[in-house]
Amino acid sequence: MTIDRDAGVVAVIGAGLGGLAAACTLGARGYRVALYERNGWFGGKAAQLSREGFRFDMGPTILTVPTVLRRIFAEAGRDMNEYLELVRLDPQWKCFFDDGSVLELKESVSQMCEALRAFTTEGGSSAGYRRFINYSRELHEISERFFFWRSVGGLRDMFDARSALNLATLRDVLRLKMGRSVAGVIRKHTPDARVAQMLDHFTQYVGSSPFGSPAVLCAIAHMQTAEGVWYPMGGTRAVPESLARLAGELGVEMYAGVGVERIIVRNGRAESIRLSDGSTRHVAAVVSNMDAVRTHRELLPEHIAEPFLRRRTYEPACSGVVLYLGLRKAYDHLAHHSFVFSRDAHEEFDWIYRKGEPAPDPTVYLAAPARTEPCVAPPGGEALYALVHTPYLRDHHDWSRGGALYEGYRRTILDKLRRCAGMTDIDKRIVFEESLTPRDIHERYGVLRGAIYGLASHGTVLGAFKPGNRSPDVRGLYLAGGAAHPGPGMPMVMMSGWIAADALDHDAAAPRRIAAGQVLKATP
Repeated sequence: MTIDRDAGVVAVIGAGLGGLAAACTLGARGYRVALYERNGWFGGKAAQLSREGFRFDMGPTILTVPTVLRRIFAEAGRDMNEYLELVRLDPQWKCFFDDGSVLELKESVSQMCEALRAFTTEGGSSAGYRRFINYSRELHEISERFFFWRSVGGLRDMFDARSALNLATLRDVLRLKMGRSVAGVIRKHTPDARVAQMLDHFTQYVGSSPFGSPAVLCAIAHMQTAEGVWYPMGGTRAVPESLARLAGELGVEMYAGVGVERIIVRNGRAESIRLSDGSTRHVAAVVSNMDAVRTHRELLPEHIAEPFLRRRTYEPACSGVVLYLGLRKAYDHLAHHSFVFSRDAHEEFDWIYRKGEPAPDPTVYLAAPARTEPCVAPPGGEALYALVHTPYLRDHHDWSRGGALYEGYRRTILDKLRRCAGMTDIDKRIVFEESLTPRDIHERYGVLRGAIYGLASHGTVLGAFKPGNRSPDVRGLYLAGGAAHPGPGMPMVMMSGWIAADALDHDAAAPRRIAAGQVLKATP
C-alpha cells in the first residue's frame, strides 16, 4: 500500500453532476482538486446509450433553472453559452389522461389560463392556476432567501437568531404552510382532478408523493414557468460533458474507473482516502457525491457513521423502470416531453409509496427528442424514453429481465401507451429495446436501494430537508448530490455541489494553491 502525502488536495468522490459542480467551483477558486469516479465515464446518471443508430439519455432528460449552471461557469469567468447550446421547449409537457383528454402545459401563465378555460367545464381551474403560480412564486422567493445557496440541514440552519424574530421572516414562515402537503395545496386551487395530476408531477422531480411532501415544494412550479424547460443539443449528457471540459481547463485531476473505498478519519477529521487500486492518498478535505447514507454506511467507520444514521430516518425516494425504445417510425402527436397519466393519482401513489409495490396503472413519462434533435434516431424514427416510477428496491423485488416482475411490468407500460397515448401499434414500431431497472440503478450509481432521486421528501413539516452539505460529524467532509441539501433534480444537484464547495471554501478546509480565478495545471 502506498501513501501520497500531498495534503493540499481536495478529493471529490463521484463525478455525477454534484461532484462535477463541486470540482469546477473549487478549481475556479484556486484549490487543487482530484476527482474520482468508479465508473468509466463522468456524469453519473446523466449517461448515454448509443446503439443501432439510436441515442438515448439514460437518466435525466429535463433541464430547468439554467441559472444554476450559468453560475457554476461564471465562477471560472466562463460563459455557459460557449460550452452548451440550449433549446427552449414550449409546450413544456403534453399530458394524456385516462379519459382520453389531452392538455399541453404552456410556459406562459396567461396562455395556460386560456388553455384551462377551454379544457375544463367547472371554470375555477384557470383562476386557480394563476393563484397557484403566484403562491409558488412566493415560495420560490422565500427559498432563495433562506434555503438555496447555503448548507441547510434543518429549520435551525435557515434562520439566525435575529432574523427569526423579524416580522417579515415570521410572515415568510407562515407562507410555508407547514403541515400542509403539496397535493392539499394543489387541490385547494383546482377542482379538476386532471389538472391536479398535471401539477402533482412537479413533485416528481424529487421522487416523492405529493400527498406526503411539504407544501414548500410547490415552489418548483414557478421555478419551471419562470425559467423554462430546456433541451441541451447533444442531449442532457452534454451538461456533464461541458462540466468535465471546464474541470479539465481548471486543472482538476480526473480519474475514471478509480473508486474510493474508504474515507480514513483521524482525530475527527478526514485525513486520507483509500482507492480501489489499493493506494491511499492523503487529503486536506473530501466532497462526497456518493449517496449521503451510503457514504456513511460504506466509506466511514461504524462508530463515526452511527450519529448520522441515528439522527433521523432516511427513506429512499422512488426508483423506476426505463424502457429505451428505438422506433422505426416516430409518433408525431407526442411532444418532446409527455406524461401519460394514471387513472387515479391516489391509487398510484398509495401503491408506490405506502404499499411499496409497482402501481397497477402507473403514470408513464415519455421523452421523444427526435422532434428537437433528429439525429438521435434514423430518419423518420424516434429514440423513445419511457419512465415509470416504482417503489425503491425491496428485498423481495426481483427485476431480472425475463422474470415475472420485469416482464409483467413491461407489458403494463406498453399497454398503458396503447390505451391512453394513441400508440396502438407500438409493438410493430419497436426495432431496438434496452432497459434500466431499480436493481441496475442501485448497482451502477451507488444510490440507496435504487432510488433515482436520493432521499424522499416526505413529511409535511420537515420533509424538504436533506442532510446538510457540511458534515457535523467529520471535519473536512462535505456532501453533494440528490441525497444532500437542497435535494434531487438536475439544477438542485448541481447547486448542492456548489454549496459543498462554497462551505469548504468558507471553512478554509484546504489550502489554496493559487488565487481564485487563476488556472492550476493538471498533474500528468
